[in-house]
Order: sequence, then structure tokens, then C-alpha cells
Amino acid sequence: MRLYHCQGARSLRCVWALEELGLDYELVTLKFPPRVFDKSYKEVNPLGTVPCLIDGDVIMTESAAICEYLGVKYGPTPLAVTPEEKDYGQYLNWLHRSDATLTFPQTLVFRYSALEPEERRQPQVVEDYRAWFLGRWRSVEAALEGRDYLCADRFTMADICVAYALYFANTLGIADAMTLNVEKWWERLNEREAFKRARSR
Repeated sequence: MRLYHCQGARSLRCVWALEELGLDYELVTLKFPPRVFDKSYKEVNPLGTVPCLIDGDVIMTESAAICEYLGVKYGPTPLAVTPEEKDYGQYLNWLHRSDATLTFPQTLVFRYSALEPEERRQPQVVEDYRAWFLGRWRSVEAALEGRDYLCADRFTMADICVAYALYFANTLGIADAMTLNVEKWWERLNEREAFKRARSR
């Protein structure tokens, strides 16, 4: 199994999931953005993005989907919520929300505050999408009221995927995301040895 990764990118979700599962994998770390700094990478992933997981004949490029795949393919594991559990729908919703709703606006903040040349930066876009992210991030604070993790009364892939949005918010300096329940959850996550290993890799 091989995972293509950039430090600090969404592929961190996948590294963390692999470390939690204790799977044997090869990590290929590229300079960000890989489509600029390693043209040959597009032969691996035509999108030119990370992550890219190669597991035998399987090739996957969506970070939350990779986490879901690993939990099912290499389970049973408490990291995955099964269809028989009452929180299964909520679990899937968090997996998809992590990228489609939470990380998406952050990518626009990042692009128009840091990636684009100075003359192409858009402060209004940055402010609008920062506010968009924070508005949707309130759902995480609410979900953590009276519980340690997002669903199923345990740490799951949903926590991994949603936590990356907080990791990225910290990178972007969106301090407002660190609300009371979120801060306690983040402290619990940072104590996990697999998360420590993932970040060090």
C-alpha cells in the first residue's frame, strides 16, 4: 500500500487513519502543490492533488473516502461505524461534511490569502469564506456538547476527518474555531499516539 502526501495537506487524514489502524504502508511525501513541483506525479494522479492511495488495483484520491475505505476494508475496527449502529447515518454525514462543507471554504481562504501572487489576492473572498467556514463549524461545537467525540460514543474516522478542518483552521489563523467544546475535543485528539506519529511523518 502506498500513500502520496504533502505535509499539512488533507492527506494528513489518511496518514492518521493508517497509523490508527497499524497498517503497513509506504508514504511518499511531495512538495506542495505537487502538480507544480513534481510534474511526473500527474501520471499517478491526473488531478495532481493529494492524497492518492494505491492499494493493489485500487486507486483513491478523496481523503474522507479513503478513511471510510480503510475502516471497512481493514476492519472490523471501532474507528468505523457499521450500518447496524444507530449513529451510522450521522457518521457518514460527518465524513462527507468534513470536506464538502468544512474544508471547502478553507481552501478559498488559503488560496486568496497565501497561494495566489500578491496582485491576485482577494481580501473580500478571504473574509467571506472565513465567515462561511465559521458559520458551518458551529455544528461541530454543538455536536460535542455533552460528549467526547462526534458520534457513536467513541473516537472514529469521523473525528479524524473533521479534526483536519480544525488543524487547517489553526494553520490559517482562524482562532475563532477553537470554541469551548472543540478545544476539549482537540486536546483529547492530540493525546492520541497515532496522531502524533502522523504529524511527525
